[in-house]
Amino acid sequence: MDKKIIFLDIDGTLVTDDGWVPASAADACRQARLNGHEIYLCTGRSKPEIYDFIMEIGFDGIIGAGGGFVELNDGMLYHKTVPAIEVRRMVDFFNQHGVDFYLESNGGLFASKNFLPHVERCIYGDIDNDPDARRRKEEQPHPFIEGLIYGEEDLYKTDVNKACFLQSDKLSFAQIKAEFENAFDTIQCTVPQFGDESGELMVPGIHKATAIEALLTHLELSKERTIAIGDGLNDLEMFDYCAVGIAMGNAKEELKAVADHVTGSVDEDGLHQAFRTFGLI
Repeated sequence: MDKKIIFLDIDGTLVTDDGWVPASAADACRQARLNGHEIYLCTGRSKPEIYDFIMEIGFDGIIGAGGGFVELNDGMLYHKTVPAIEVRRMVDFFNQHGVDFYLESNGGLFASKNFLPHVERCIYGDIDNDPDARRRKEEQPHPFIEGLIYGEEDLYKTDVNKACFLQSDKLSFAQIKAEFENAFDTIQCTVPQFGDESGELMVPGIHKATAIEALLTHLELSKERTIAIGDGLNDLEMFDYCAVGIAMGNAKEELKAVADHVTGSVDEDGLHQAFRTFGLI
């Protein structure tokens, strides 16, 4: 069997909208590696969001922050961060306009002042007035919310990979993108619950494909053996770069349009199906 190098998105691909890994997906990853294939997480998430229950599945490395860093078992291959002056400008702009956001760094996820109640509404619903929403929060707290750091007065951090802002009634996605046009690449947020007008501010010129190319060069691995699996618009570049692109059933239509194969959704054992279809397990 030819060894394949698999680049695996997390949100909406390995992990469901409520934040957990289906057992069938974890089993597929473990079996594929036992069969001699290599699997690298390839995600918009930064290190603090790649929780232990994800890493315990077992992977050969991580491409994180949408290509902002590459980490292998023997250490960091590279890590690109936002210049401090741009972090300061971004924090001031969002605070001035009442946009809720958080900064992603490998040392923590730092949330703005009013981010918590806003993101709880996005994920659980109206916890003040809806008993079902309150029960969701109590019975199955979302790992993302549990992992955020709140209450820091100084958000002028020096090790920021990228930032994510929630949908705002003050400013549109287009207005925010225009404000930071020369400093960041701004993309739609890859977490659907954050709203259609939410977004991510990335270090310019970085995406998943640039990171995959750097990793393959470092490890002297062939691009012809690569398989990319994802669901979001930040997976377009890696689908274009890798030999095979597999879109989840819940993927954005633009990604499905360029995919070589569309599998089932993340909630329907789609990852396991894809691994079987391509002979990885």
